[in-house]
Amino acid sequence: MSENGFRLRVANKEGQLGFMDARGGLREGAGRKGIGTTKKVSMTLADELWARLDSYSAEHGLSRSEALRRILESHFSR
Repeated sequence: MSENGFRLRVANKEGQLGFMDARGGLREGAGRKGIGTTKKVSMTLADELWARLDSYSAEHGLSRSEALRRILESHFSR
């Protein structure tokens, strides 16, 4: 254990590291539940569209990813 009370351990999932505090250990199924598959996407948009996306994100308190997810879900749910 380090002086700050944390230990670095290898998690049950291959290749992932986990942090443990002095009170407990890594638990299977702990943490935020996933909402889907993460895929990295590179997108080219006009500057005006980036600005509109950023405005939408700020107005709704969302990250760009969350804003895009909402926009896509709304479009495809019609």
